[in-house]
Amino acid sequence: MESLPIATVGRILKKSGAPRTTMDAKVALSKVLTEEGEEIAKEALAISKHAGRRTVQASDIELAVELRG
Repeated sequence: MESLPIATVGRILKKSGAPRTTMDAKVALSKVLTEEGEEIAKEALAISKHAGRRTVQASDIELAVELRG
């Protein structure tokens, strides 16, 4: 499992209002976002297959996120 780049996660944290974060916090968020993203992608793939498509569309991603609650 490849995770999100730490610099990208750092920018996400900064945009959310965190003026400073530790490397451990960035690594932890990267891991969580990667795991959640993979689960959403799997669900979106199942949705596209159910619709008879081989291509995952943005609407599949949005529906997968919505279904996760």
